[in-house]
Amino acid sequence: MKIALVYDRINKIGGAEKVLEVLHQLWPQAPLFTAVYNPSTAKWAKGWDIKTSFIQSIPFAKRHHEWFAWLTPLAFESFNFNNFDIVISVTSAEAKGIITSPRTLHICYLLTPTRYLWVQPQNYSSSLGPILNKLAHPLLSNLRSWDQLAAQRPDKIIAISQTVAKRCQKFYRRQPDAIIYPPVDVKKFKQKTTSRSLLPTPYYLIVSRLVAYKNIDAVIKAFNNWDRHLVIVGAGAQKNKLQRLAKSNIHFTGQISDQKLINYYQTCQALIMPQEEDFGIVALEVQAAGKPVIAYNKGGATETVIKNQTGIFFSSLKSDIIRKAVIKYERIRFSSQKLHNHAQTFNIVKFKKQFKTFVEDQWHKHQKTI
Repeated sequence: MKIALVYDRINKIGGAEKVLEVLHQLWPQAPLFTAVYNPSTAKWAKGWDIKTSFIQSIPFAKRHHEWFAWLTPLAFESFNFNNFDIVISVTSAEAKGIITSPRTLHICYLLTPTRYLWVQPQNYSSSLGPILNKLAHPLLSNLRSWDQLAAQRPDKIIAISQTVAKRCQKFYRRQPDAIIYPPVDVKKFKQKTTSRSLLPTPYYLIVSRLVAYKNIDAVIKAFNNWDRHLVIVGAGAQKNKLQRLAKSNIHFTGQISDQKLINYYQTCQALIMPQEEDFGIVALEVQAAGKPVIAYNKGGATETVIKNQTGIFFSSLKSDIIRKAVIKYERIRFSSQKLHNHAQTFNIVKFKKQFKTFVEDQWHKHQKTI
């Protein structure tokens, strides 16, 4: 089987990129097609066979792909996959819109229906301002129409969670063919570190991109003027805004090494997860490190956190509700072994087996139809 991988854009590191790394381990010879590639911010892809679209040559596109959302559908439609037996798209945006011939099997690993069009369009609209938002309205309407059409192109869709499967049915009117949870490198986060706590006092932890839909501001407001400490790991467009909002008991680390991240996981009190995630691999990474999760009771966390056994939930982003959840957590004794065992059910070996089996089974079925 000659296989190609497709991904929306290669310019950061996050949960989706970790999935790609595992797929690359399964099929190391498979080229990776993408709209744009920024080597300086996606060092994990160094040495891969990466095929970029015409957008790559446009000035500023590598750092500001969002400016070219109107061109991205055409970019993916312009790729030619006639020489491939199977194409696997990993996508939360336009990559599912590739066009393949009848003989080529297209399997889409759906991270979520396009977020800025369907899941949280208000965040994107508010970021544009009133004038640009009004001008962008017709464009976004056209993109929604294209996105619904594009979602019908894959021969098979795998959803990353029950949450995403429901969204796929709601927005795309398609029932996913399977649900396969993303992989977690459980051993990596359980390994013992020799370092002590990176802060001289107990602290709670957030690990996230600093963007609006992650709701980090809600946790900052809850911790401001409180006798608990909060560490926020990550970078993003809202970093300066969030730093201005935060009081002195809240600390920002920016992007950090994997070793430091493991240390933060293992020495924190608990991870706080205020966002509605599609899956939320961070919640399982911290459980693999033996620490529980205090999570917003929506989205992927409801599938990865066991109530009162590997974490607790809060139902509102109001400051008093978040504080009550933290206080409730402090009254419960969690078993680090139980936390690790739960994370182990999402391990890399299991993912590889499930994914490879699905692809091979579908290819055998597809061959009978061509």
